[in-house]
Amino acid sequence: MKAWTMIASVGAVGIAVLGVTMAQRNPQQAEYEEYAVQKLTTYLKTDLCKKTPHFLQNLIQFNCEQLMESVNPEMRDVIATKTKRQNYIVFSIYTTDLKIDNLIRGYKFETVGAFDNFYTYKAEQQ
Repeated sequence: MKAWTMIASVGAVGIAVLGVTMAQRNPQQAEYEEYAVQKLTTYLKTDLCKKTPHFLQNLIQFNCEQLMESVNPEMRDVIATKTKRQNYIVFSIYTTDLKIDNLIRGYKFETVGAFDNFYTYKAEQQ
């Protein structure tokens, strides 16, 4: 019986330490916004910019990748206003609904934040 008490005590202390560590390392909204802007910029550069025909880029004389970098502050503002955070103390769930206009397809992202990291587990077109 004494061994079970010791094992239970060590387990309880371990769970408490893990909970406190997770609570301290639960990322904040500003960190998520930075993560989301970085991921969105990377996606737009690798997907949208690569699919833009070169003759069109030459015709209107713009650099798609530079354009994506220049709109980062605006992207952060949009993400900040379109994101809802559910804080569960030891982790957070961020839901970002990027539906801006009825003429442009929207996207919905769900991301979990824990241990100062993010994992986007759902990304769907609307």
